[in-house]
Amino acid sequence: MKVLVVGAGIIGVCTAWYLCEHGFEVVVLERRDDVARETSAGNAGVIAPGYVTPWAAPGMPGKILSYLLSSAAPVRFRPTADRRQWRWIARWLRECRLERYRVNRLRMQRIAFYSRDELHELRASLGIDYHRSRGYLQLFRSERDLAMAAPARALLEEQAIPHRVLDADGCRAQEPALAAATPLAGGLYLPDDESGDCLEFARALRHAAEACGVDFRFGRQARAILVDGGRVAGVQMNDGERIGATSVVVAAGPESGRLLRPAGIDLPIYPVKGYSATVPLNDAEAGPRQALMDEAYKTAVTPLGDRLRVSGTAEVGDAGLKPRQAALRTLLKVGRDWFPDAARWDEATFWTGARPMLPDGPPVLGATPLPGLFLNLGHGSTGWAMACGSGRVVADVVAGKQPAIDLDGLTLARYR
Repeated sequence: MKVLVVGAGIIGVCTAWYLCEHGFEVVVLERRDDVARETSAGNAGVIAPGYVTPWAAPGMPGKILSYLLSSAAPVRFRPTADRRQWRWIARWLRECRLERYRVNRLRMQRIAFYSRDELHELRASLGIDYHRSRGYLQLFRSERDLAMAAPARALLEEQAIPHRVLDADGCRAQEPALAAATPLAGGLYLPDDESGDCLEFARALRHAAEACGVDFRFGRQARAILVDGGRVAGVQMNDGERIGATSVVVAAGPESGRLLRPAGIDLPIYPVKGYSATVPLNDAEAGPRQALMDEAYKTAVTPLGDRLRVSGTAEVGDAGLKPRQAALRTLLKVGRDWFPDAARWDEATFWTGARPMLPDGPPVLGATPLPGLFLNLGHGSTGWAMACGSGRVVADVVAGKQPAIDLDGLTLARYR
Protein backbone atom coordinates (compact mmCIF):
# COMPACT_ATOMS: atom_id res chain seq x y z
CA MET A 1 0.00 0.00 0.00
CA LYS A 2 1.24 3.46 -0.93
CA VAL A 3 0.84 6.34 1.52
CA LEU A 4 1.53 10.00 0.71
CA VAL A 5 2.60 12.30 3.55
CA VAL A 6 2.07 15.98 2.73
CA GLY A 7 4.63 18.03 4.65
CA ALA A 8 8.19 17.28 5.80
CA GLY A 9 8.35 19.23 9.02
CA ILE A 10 9.16 17.30 12.18
CA ILE A 11 5.56 16.00 12.24
CA GLY A 12 5.68 14.71 8.66
CA VAL A 13 9.13 13.15 9.03
CA CYS A 14 8.13 11.25 12.17
CA THR A 15 4.92 10.10 10.50
CA ALA A 16 6.85 8.83 7.48
CA TRP A 17 9.28 6.91 9.69
CA TYR A 18 6.56 5.03 11.58
CA LEU A 19 4.59 4.34 8.39
CA CYS A 20 7.72 2.80 6.89
CA GLU A 21 8.13 0.66 10.01
CA HIS A 22 4.60 -0.65 9.37
CA GLY A 23 5.67 -1.76 5.91
CA PHE A 24 3.96 0.89 3.77
CA GLU A 25 5.44 2.37 0.61
CA VAL A 26 5.85 5.97 1.74
CA VAL A 27 6.28 9.13 -0.36
CA VAL A 28 6.75 12.51 1.37
CA LEU A 29 5.81 15.65 -0.57
CA GLU A 30 7.46 18.86 0.60
CA ARG A 31 7.45 22.29 -1.06
CA ARG A 32 10.82 23.31 0.43
CA ASP A 33 14.24 21.87 -0.42
CA ASP A 34 14.77 19.83 2.75
CA VAL A 35 13.04 18.63 5.88
CA ALA A 36 12.13 21.00 8.74
CA ARG A 37 12.56 24.19 6.72
CA GLU A 38 9.56 26.10 8.06
CA THR A 39 7.92 25.88 11.50
CA SER A 40 10.33 23.17 12.68
CA ALA A 41 13.46 25.09 11.69
CA GLY A 42 13.62 27.64 14.48
CA ASN A 43 11.49 26.36 17.33
CA ALA A 44 12.40 26.66 21.00
CA GLY A 45 13.85 23.15 21.17
CA VAL A 46 11.84 22.35 24.30
CA ILE A 47 10.50 18.84 24.95
CA ALA A 48 8.56 19.48 28.12
CA PRO A 49 5.49 17.23 28.58
CA GLY A 50 5.04 18.52 32.12
CA TYR A 51 4.89 22.09 30.85
CA VAL A 52 2.90 21.79 27.60
CA THR A 53 -0.07 24.05 28.01
CA PRO A 54 -2.84 25.50 25.85
CA TRP A 55 -2.49 29.09 24.80
CA ALA A 56 -6.16 29.35 25.77
CA ALA A 57 -5.75 29.71 29.52
CA PRO A 58 -7.50 31.54 32.38
CA GLY A 59 -6.40 35.17 32.49
CA MET A 60 -4.93 35.20 28.98
CA PRO A 61 -7.58 37.49 27.38
CA GLY A 62 -6.95 40.15 30.02
CA LYS A 63 -3.22 39.71 29.72
CA ILE A 64 -3.38 40.24 25.95
CA LEU A 65 -5.39 43.44 26.46
CA SER A 66 -2.72 44.71 28.84
CA TYR A 67 -0.10 44.13 26.12
CA LEU A 68 -1.83 46.23 23.45
CA LEU A 69 0.33 49.31 23.89
CA SER A 70 3.62 47.50 24.54
CA SER A 71 6.07 47.02 21.66
CA ALA A 72 7.83 44.32 23.72
CA ALA A 73 4.63 42.33 24.34
CA PRO A 74 5.04 38.55 24.06
CA VAL A 75 1.57 38.27 22.51
CA ARG A 76 0.20 40.70 19.91
CA PHE A 77 -3.24 40.82 18.35
CA ARG A 78 -3.79 42.56 15.04
CA PRO A 79 -7.46 42.50 13.98
CA THR A 80 -8.23 41.94 10.31
CA ALA A 81 -11.32 41.47 8.15
CA ASP A 82 -10.57 37.75 7.83
CA ARG A 83 -13.61 35.85 9.14
CA ARG A 84 -11.38 32.84 9.89
CA GLN A 85 -9.44 34.95 12.36
CA TRP A 86 -12.61 35.96 14.21
CA ARG A 87 -13.92 32.39 14.13
CA TRP A 88 -10.64 31.25 15.68
CA ILE A 89 -10.70 33.98 18.34
CA ALA A 90 -14.32 33.24 19.31
CA ARG A 91 -13.49 29.58 19.88
CA TRP A 92 -10.25 30.49 21.67
CA LEU A 93 -12.11 32.76 24.12
CA ARG A 94 -14.50 29.92 25.02
CA GLU A 95 -11.53 27.66 25.71
CA CYS A 96 -9.95 30.13 28.18
CA ARG A 97 -12.29 29.00 30.97
CA LEU A 98 -10.61 27.02 33.75
CA GLU A 99 -12.57 23.81 33.15
CA ARG A 100 -11.74 23.86 29.41
CA TYR A 101 -8.10 24.69 30.15
CA ARG A 102 -7.82 21.62 32.39
CA VAL A 103 -9.34 19.32 29.77
CA ASN A 104 -7.16 20.64 26.97
CA ARG A 105 -3.96 20.58 28.97
CA LEU A 106 -4.52 16.97 30.02
CA ARG A 107 -5.11 16.01 26.39
CA MET A 108 -1.88 17.73 25.34
CA GLN A 109 0.09 16.09 28.13
CA ARG A 110 -1.24 12.65 27.21
CA ILE A 111 0.27 12.83 23.72
CA ALA A 112 3.38 14.71 24.90
CA PHE A 113 4.39 12.15 27.55
CA TYR A 114 3.82 9.32 25.09
CA SER A 115 5.85 11.22 22.51
CA ARG A 116 8.79 11.64 24.88
CA ASP A 117 8.86 7.88 25.46
CA GLU A 118 8.84 7.26 21.70
CA LEU A 119 11.60 9.83 21.20
CA HIS A 120 13.77 8.08 23.77
CA GLU A 121 13.25 4.77 21.99
CA LEU A 122 14.23 6.29 18.65
CA ARG A 123 17.28 7.97 20.13
CA ALA A 124 18.45 4.69 21.62
CA SER A 125 17.74 2.56 18.54
CA LEU A 126 19.07 4.97 15.90
CA GLY A 127 21.81 6.69 17.92
CA ILE A 128 20.66 10.20 16.99
CA ASP A 129 22.55 13.08 18.62
CA TYR A 130 20.44 16.23 18.87
CA HIS A 131 22.21 18.12 21.69
CA ARG A 132 19.86 16.89 24.39
CA SER A 133 19.84 18.56 27.80
CA ARG A 134 17.86 17.54 30.90
CA GLY A 135 15.53 19.65 33.03
CA TYR A 136 13.28 22.66 32.42
CA LEU A 137 13.18 25.79 34.58
CA GLN A 138 10.26 28.21 34.47
CA LEU A 139 11.23 31.68 35.75
CA PHE A 140 8.84 34.26 37.22
CA ARG A 141 10.07 37.82 37.38
CA SER A 142 7.14 39.03 39.51
CA GLU A 143 4.71 37.76 42.12
CA ARG A 144 1.90 38.37 39.58
CA ASP A 145 3.48 35.96 37.09
CA LEU A 146 3.92 33.44 39.89
CA ALA A 147 0.23 33.71 40.82
CA MET A 148 -0.87 33.30 37.19
CA ALA A 149 0.85 29.89 37.13
CA ALA A 150 -1.31 28.51 39.96
CA PRO A 151 -3.66 26.43 37.73
CA ALA A 152 -0.69 24.82 36.00
CA ARG A 153 0.98 23.99 39.32
CA ALA A 154 -2.28 22.48 40.59
CA LEU A 155 -2.40 20.14 37.60
CA LEU A 156 1.20 19.07 38.18
CA GLU A 157 0.30 18.19 41.76
CA GLU A 158 -2.85 16.38 40.69
CA GLN A 159 -0.97 14.27 38.13
CA ALA A 160 2.00 13.64 40.44
CA ILE A 161 4.38 15.04 37.80
CA PRO A 162 7.80 15.58 39.39
CA HIS A 163 8.40 19.28 39.97
CA ARG A 164 9.80 21.69 42.54
CA VAL A 165 8.58 25.18 43.38
CA LEU A 166 11.66 27.34 43.95
CA ASP A 167 12.29 30.73 45.47
CA ALA A 168 14.76 33.10 43.82
CA ASP A 169 17.75 31.54 45.60
CA GLY A 170 16.58 28.08 44.62
CA CYS A 171 16.39 29.15 40.97
CA ARG A 172 19.93 30.48 41.08
CA ALA A 173 21.14 27.29 42.74
CA GLN A 174 19.54 25.27 39.95
CA GLU A 175 20.90 27.59 37.26
CA PRO A 176 24.05 29.27 38.65
CA ALA A 177 24.67 31.34 35.52
CA LEU A 178 21.50 33.44 35.94
CA ALA A 179 22.38 37.14 36.11
CA ALA A 180 22.01 38.46 39.65
CA ALA A 181 20.68 41.86 38.54
CA THR A 182 17.56 40.53 36.76
CA PRO A 183 14.40 40.58 38.94
CA LEU A 184 13.35 37.09 40.00
CA ALA A 185 10.42 36.17 42.28
CA GLY A 186 10.73 32.40 41.97
CA GLY A 187 10.48 29.47 39.62
CA LEU A 188 9.16 26.03 38.82
CA TYR A 189 11.60 23.23 37.99
CA LEU A 190 10.62 20.08 36.08
CA PRO A 191 13.56 17.63 36.30
CA ASP A 192 12.17 15.07 33.82
CA ASP A 193 11.57 17.54 30.98
CA GLU A 194 14.28 18.20 28.41
CA SER A 195 15.33 20.03 25.26
CA GLY A 196 17.19 19.40 22.04
CA ASP A 197 17.72 20.51 18.45
CA CYS A 198 14.60 19.67 16.46
CA LEU A 199 16.26 20.43 13.11
CA GLU A 200 19.21 18.10 13.79
CA PHE A 201 16.84 15.33 14.83
CA ALA A 202 14.62 15.80 11.75
CA ARG A 203 17.61 15.61 9.41
CA ALA A 204 18.95 12.48 11.07
CA LEU A 205 15.53 10.82 11.02
CA ARG A 206 15.13 11.70 7.34
CA HIS A 207 18.31 9.76 6.53
CA ALA A 208 17.12 6.80 8.61
CA ALA A 209 13.75 6.91 6.86
CA GLU A 210 15.38 7.00 3.42
CA ALA A 211 17.42 3.94 4.37
CA CYS A 212 14.08 2.33 5.35
CA GLY A 213 12.73 3.11 1.87
CA VAL A 214 10.90 6.43 2.28
CA ASP A 215 10.91 8.58 -0.87
CA PHE A 216 11.27 12.29 -0.04
CA ARG A 217 10.31 14.57 -2.92
CA PHE A 218 11.36 18.15 -2.32
CA GLY A 219 10.28 21.26 -4.18
CA ARG A 220 6.81 19.72 -4.67
CA GLN A 221 3.76 21.81 -3.75
CA ALA A 222 0.54 19.87 -3.15
CA ARG A 223 -2.45 21.58 -4.73
CA ALA A 224 -5.40 19.30 -3.98
CA ILE A 225 -6.39 15.94 -2.53
CA LEU A 226 -7.72 13.59 -5.19
CA VAL A 227 -10.94 11.72 -4.50
CA ASP A 228 -12.35 8.87 -6.58
CA GLY A 229 -15.39 6.76 -5.77
CA GLY A 230 -15.85 8.36 -2.36
CA ARG A 231 -12.31 7.70 -1.10
CA VAL A 232 -8.85 9.23 -1.38
CA ALA A 233 -7.01 8.51 -4.62
CA GLY A 234 -3.85 10.60 -4.17
CA VAL A 235 -2.65 14.19 -4.50
CA GLN A 236 -2.53 16.64 -7.38
CA MET A 237 0.58 18.83 -7.49
CA ASN A 238 0.83 22.48 -8.50
CA ASP A 239 2.45 21.48 -11.80
CA GLY A 240 -0.55 19.29 -12.63
CA GLU A 241 1.05 15.93 -11.84
CA ARG A 242 -1.31 13.46 -10.16
CA ILE A 243 0.35 11.10 -7.67
CA GLY A 244 -1.83 8.14 -6.83
CA ALA A 245 -1.97 6.51 -3.39
CA THR A 246 -4.17 4.38 -1.19
CA SER A 247 -3.92 6.85 1.71
CA VAL A 248 -2.88 10.46 2.32
CA VAL A 249 -1.67 11.94 5.62
CA VAL A 250 -1.92 15.74 5.78
CA ALA A 251 0.86 17.13 7.99
CA ALA A 252 1.33 20.45 6.23
CA GLY A 253 1.18 22.81 9.19
CA PRO A 254 -0.71 26.06 8.48
CA GLU A 255 -1.16 24.98 4.84
CA SER A 256 -3.30 22.03 5.93
CA GLY A 257 -6.52 24.02 6.04
CA ARG A 258 -6.24 25.02 2.38
CA LEU A 259 -5.85 21.38 1.34
CA LEU A 260 -8.63 20.05 3.55
CA ARG A 261 -11.47 22.50 2.86
CA PRO A 262 -12.22 21.18 -0.66
CA ALA A 263 -12.44 17.69 0.89
CA GLY A 264 -15.18 18.92 3.25
CA ILE A 265 -13.00 19.35 6.36
CA ASP A 266 -12.98 22.94 7.66
CA LEU A 267 -10.79 23.04 10.75
CA PRO A 268 -10.15 26.34 12.56
CA ILE A 269 -6.39 26.07 12.10
CA TYR A 270 -4.72 29.47 12.06
CA PRO A 271 -1.13 30.65 11.53
CA VAL A 272 0.31 32.38 14.59
CA LYS A 273 3.62 34.07 13.87
CA GLY A 274 6.57 33.36 16.13
CA TYR A 275 10.24 34.29 16.32
CA SER A 276 13.56 32.88 17.43
CA ALA A 277 17.19 33.95 17.60
CA THR A 278 20.10 31.52 17.37
CA VAL A 279 23.29 32.85 18.92
CA PRO A 280 26.81 31.35 19.04
CA LEU A 281 28.01 30.59 22.56
CA ASN A 282 30.88 32.65 23.84
CA ASP A 283 31.32 30.90 27.18
CA ALA A 284 29.38 27.71 27.95
CA GLU A 285 29.95 28.15 31.70
CA ALA A 286 28.17 31.52 31.53
CA GLY A 287 25.16 29.97 29.75
CA PRO A 288 22.25 27.76 30.84
CA ARG A 289 22.64 24.10 31.77
CA GLN A 290 19.04 23.37 30.81
CA ALA A 291 16.17 25.01 28.94
CA LEU A 292 14.30 27.74 30.73
CA MET A 293 11.20 29.86 30.16
CA ASP A 294 10.90 33.53 31.10
CA GLU A 295 7.18 33.73 31.91
CA ALA A 296 7.01 37.52 31.79
CA TYR A 297 8.00 37.54 28.12
CA LYS A 298 6.86 33.98 27.24
CA THR A 299 10.35 33.46 25.89
CA ALA A 300 12.45 30.28 26.09
CA VAL A 301 16.24 30.12 26.27
CA THR A 302 17.64 26.74 25.25
CA PRO A 303 21.22 25.39 25.01
CA LEU A 304 21.81 23.64 21.66
CA GLY A 305 25.42 22.46 21.68
CA ASP A 306 27.61 25.43 20.81
CA ARG A 307 24.60 27.75 20.35
CA LEU A 308 21.76 29.29 22.32
CA ARG A 309 18.22 29.43 20.97
CA VAL A 310 15.96 32.22 22.25
CA SER A 311 12.37 31.78 21.10
CA GLY A 312 9.12 33.57 21.78
CA THR A 313 6.42 36.06 20.78
CA ALA A 314 3.07 35.13 19.27
CA GLU A 315 1.39 37.43 16.76
CA VAL A 316 -2.20 36.84 15.65
CA GLY A 317 -3.38 38.58 12.49
CA ASP A 318 -0.11 39.20 10.66
CA ALA A 319 -0.03 36.73 7.79
CA GLY A 320 3.31 37.94 6.42
CA LEU A 321 6.59 36.57 7.74
CA LYS A 322 8.48 39.86 7.65
CA PRO A 323 10.13 40.18 11.07
CA ARG A 324 9.06 42.93 13.42
CA GLN A 325 12.20 44.57 14.78
CA ALA A 326 10.71 45.16 18.25
CA ALA A 327 10.09 41.40 18.58
CA LEU A 328 13.69 40.61 17.66
CA ARG A 329 14.95 43.14 20.20
CA THR A 330 12.79 41.49 22.87
CA LEU A 331 14.38 38.10 22.21
CA LEU A 332 17.87 39.53 22.61
CA LYS A 333 16.82 41.49 25.70
CA VAL A 334 15.59 38.33 27.43
CA GLY A 335 18.75 36.42 26.49
CA ARG A 336 21.00 39.21 27.71
CA ASP A 337 18.95 39.77 30.87
CA TRP A 338 19.64 36.23 32.07
CA PHE A 339 22.97 35.35 30.41
CA PRO A 340 24.75 38.57 29.40
CA ASP A 341 28.21 37.02 28.96
CA ALA A 342 27.22 33.64 27.55
CA ALA A 343 26.85 34.39 23.86
CA ARG A 344 27.92 36.68 21.05
CA TRP A 345 24.60 38.48 20.98
CA ASP A 346 25.58 40.78 18.11
CA GLU A 347 26.02 37.68 15.88
CA ALA A 348 22.47 36.38 16.30
CA THR A 349 20.63 34.96 13.31
CA PHE A 350 16.86 35.23 13.29
CA TRP A 351 13.94 33.05 12.23
CA THR A 352 10.31 33.98 11.72
CA GLY A 353 7.68 31.32 11.10
CA ALA A 354 3.99 30.45 11.28
CA ARG A 355 2.85 28.03 13.96
CA PRO A 356 -0.25 25.98 13.05
CA MET A 357 -2.55 26.73 15.98
CA LEU A 358 -5.93 25.31 16.84
CA PRO A 359 -7.91 27.45 19.30
CA ASP A 360 -8.13 24.87 22.08
CA GLY A 361 -4.51 23.65 22.02
CA PRO A 362 -4.34 19.88 21.34
CA PRO A 363 -3.55 18.61 17.83
CA VAL A 364 -5.92 16.66 15.60
CA LEU A 365 -4.73 13.12 14.85
CA GLY A 366 -6.02 10.16 12.91
CA ALA A 367 -8.81 9.31 10.50
CA THR A 368 -11.40 11.52 8.79
CA PRO A 369 -14.85 10.74 7.36
CA LEU A 370 -13.22 10.50 3.92
CA PRO A 371 -11.75 6.97 3.65
CA GLY A 372 -8.00 7.03 3.15
CA LEU A 373 -7.52 10.59 4.45
CA PHE A 374 -5.69 11.05 7.76
CA LEU A 375 -4.60 14.10 9.78
CA ASN A 376 -1.55 14.99 11.86
CA LEU A 377 -1.77 18.72 12.43
CA GLY A 378 -2.47 21.66 14.73
CA HIS A 379 0.41 21.21 17.19
CA GLY A 380 1.06 24.96 17.49
CA SER A 381 4.30 25.71 19.30
CA THR A 382 4.59 22.18 20.78
CA GLY A 383 5.17 20.15 17.62
CA TRP A 384 8.66 19.05 18.67
CA ALA A 385 7.34 17.91 22.05
CA MET A 386 4.58 15.84 20.39
CA ALA A 387 6.16 14.78 17.09
CA CYS A 388 7.24 11.18 17.72
CA GLY A 389 4.07 10.25 19.58
CA SER A 390 1.83 11.89 16.99
CA GLY A 391 3.68 10.18 14.14
CA ARG A 392 3.41 6.80 15.82
CA VAL A 393 -0.29 7.24 16.63
CA VAL A 394 -1.24 8.28 13.09
CA ALA A 395 0.84 5.49 11.51
CA ASP A 396 -0.92 2.99 13.78
CA VAL A 397 -4.33 4.33 12.73
CA VAL A 398 -3.41 4.15 9.03
CA ALA A 399 -2.28 0.56 9.58
CA GLY A 400 -5.57 -0.33 11.30
CA LYS A 401 -3.87 -0.92 14.64
CA GLN A 402 -4.97 0.27 18.07
CA PRO A 403 -2.72 3.15 19.24
CA ALA A 404 -0.99 2.77 22.59
CA ILE A 405 -2.79 5.79 24.05
CA ASP A 406 -6.43 6.84 24.27
CA LEU A 407 -7.22 9.26 21.42
CA ASP A 408 -10.32 10.73 23.07
CA GLY A 409 -10.19 14.50 22.48
CA LEU A 410 -7.29 14.22 20.05
CA THR A 411 -9.25 13.41 16.88
CA LEU A 412 -11.39 15.30 14.40
CA ALA A 413 -14.48 14.28 16.39
CA ARG A 414 -14.06 17.19 18.78
CA TYR A 415 -14.64 19.63 15.91
CA ARG A 416 -17.61 17.85 14.35
